[in-house]
Amino acid sequence: MDRQILGLLAPVLQRDIGWNEIEYGNIVTAFQIAYMIGLLAFGSLIDRVGARAGYSLSVALWSAACAAHGLAHSVMGFGVARFALGLGEAGNFPAAVKAVTEWFPRKERALATGIFNSGANIGAVLTPLVVPWIAVNWGWQAAFVLLGAIGLVWLAAWHVFYQEPSMALGVSPGELAHIRSDPLEEAGEKIPWGTLLRQRQAWVLIVGFGMTAPVWWFYLYWLPKFLSQQFRLDLTALGLPLVTIYTMTCFGSIGGGWLSSWLLRKGWGINSSRKTAMLVCALFALPVLFAGRVSQVWTATVLIGLAASAHQGWAANLFSLASDLFPRRMVASVVGLGAMAGSLAAIVFSQSVGLVLQATGSYLSLFTFSAFAYVAALALIQLLSPHLKAMPRVNR
Repeated sequence: MDRQILGLLAPVLQRDIGWNEIEYGNIVTAFQIAYMIGLLAFGSLIDRVGARAGYSLSVALWSAACAAHGLAHSVMGFGVARFALGLGEAGNFPAAVKAVTEWFPRKERALATGIFNSGANIGAVLTPLVVPWIAVNWGWQAAFVLLGAIGLVWLAAWHVFYQEPSMALGVSPGELAHIRSDPLEEAGEKIPWGTLLRQRQAWVLIVGFGMTAPVWWFYLYWLPKFLSQQFRLDLTALGLPLVTIYTMTCFGSIGGGWLSSWLLRKGWGINSSRKTAMLVCALFALPVLFAGRVSQVWTATVLIGLAASAHQGWAANLFSLASDLFPRRMVASVVGLGAMAGSLAAIVFSQSVGLVLQATGSYLSLFTFSAFAYVAALALIQLLSPHLKAMPRVNR
């Protein structure tokens, strides 16, 4: 919800604050630069302190930053608040994947990842329903403050309910044995970044995130503006199309994770299971090529919803590759590395989107990139790692 609110309120904020397309792109970029920096820091931190403490720090920081948007009254002010939000949110996916690794054996992790990732999409469904009403009745500042407060409520619940399996009440010996059913890993020292970057397994994640994460950021920040401009929808009319799109992504997130987990249970290997699921997602993303060419809002809604759903299924499997290819002690770090590559690529793409729209006003080339990014990324992943072999023990 903290991410979605800026794109949803962009038409109102653009009128009140007075920014242009390039300045809006700069605000988006401020978040992404901070997110990129934070991913490396949080990834390493969470591997040291665990998901419980790392997630707590992340949510506390980003909730305060979200509320701070309500105090901003200039492009610079929004940029600063967005930068702080990016630092805090950087801990989300490394901590979430770490938690999945702590609680699930390998064969169940893609489905578990798809389920937690669908939570972000539920937030994106709720935002168009709740935020316009708050903004119309109480002002856009109240919307940012209230969403920040929700994060602090979640933080209290997290401290009450989350523990590692060995410390959690009610976990039976049989359940603990199931969670730990994967082969035991050898203990090892932390691997330096330079050594890690020489491993093909690291580049699988760097390429996967780097080529496809920009597409999701594009949908997140420019989709409300596209629908508003292309089909002349006001703030309240945007709600139903956006709710439809992000409801579809919930099914894609869980479905993509379920597909590879189901194939694993059927006896398929990690390589064939993950790549088959990712190929299906890549193919479902292709029709978005036509989203900027249609004349009916609901045709565009279905095309974009299908592609956004495919992205979430793709992401569920890509996050799972981190635990397939690397030891458990390194999972948060390598997720941070891959997501950092995605954030860096998204910075470049966001700047390009602003320039393209300022110059042409057309979304056609942007949807073309979004359509083919996944097929291209999967082809490169196949070249880098034809068999998805886990990282060998490294002698430094």
